[in-house]
This record gives sequence, C-alpha cells and structure tokens, in this order.
Amino acid sequence: MSGPDKPKVIGEEWSDERVKSFLAITPYDSNINPDFNALIKAYQAMIAEDFDRFVGFFVEAGRDLNAVDENGETILDLVSRHRRSTAYAETLRKAGAKTTAEAGS
Repeated sequence: MSGPDKPKVIGEEWSDERVKSFLAITPYDSNINPDFNALIKAYQAMIAEDFDRFVGFFVEAGRDLNAVDENGETILDLVSRHRRSTAYAETLRKAGAKTTAEAGS
C-alpha cells in the first residue's frame, strides 16, 4: 500500500515466504470464505508474476480456487471484469479456476 507517509515501492522482489504468507490470511468476518479471502487479498497486493506463484502454492496446499464470496462469485468472476487483469485471469484458468457460470454447467 502506498500513501502520503508510505511511498509506493516499484520493482520490489517478493520471496516465496512472503508470497506463501498470504495463505495464512484469515477473514475478519466468519461469514467470508477463507479461500476466497486469501485469493482476493493476494490479487489486490501482488503483481501478476507473484500472483502466479501464489496460485501454485494455493493449489499445492489443497485450497479451493472456486470458493465464492458473499455474492456467490468466484475470484475468476471478479478478475475477469477488470480489463487490465488478463494475466491474473490466465493464471487462474491455467490452475483450474472457473467462473460461476462455468461451474454451474
């Protein structure tokens, strides 16, 4: 995160440990799916290359790529609406993620 007292860092290297640390992020609300929460937090914080590594660790840990949010949407549903997130969507699809429409068919 950046702000007036915290300058944005460009080109920062993320270690595997830092990327994996997002697996331990828990939602503040017990009604939020922990797998969806970890995915959305990683998506919001990571560049596409680090997110690709995270998804590999996520799947390796047996987590659910098709977990849904409180509106019944998957992370791929959300990412697919962002025109600058095609690399993220490709990573998710490659790992087996589906949109809600695809999962229902």
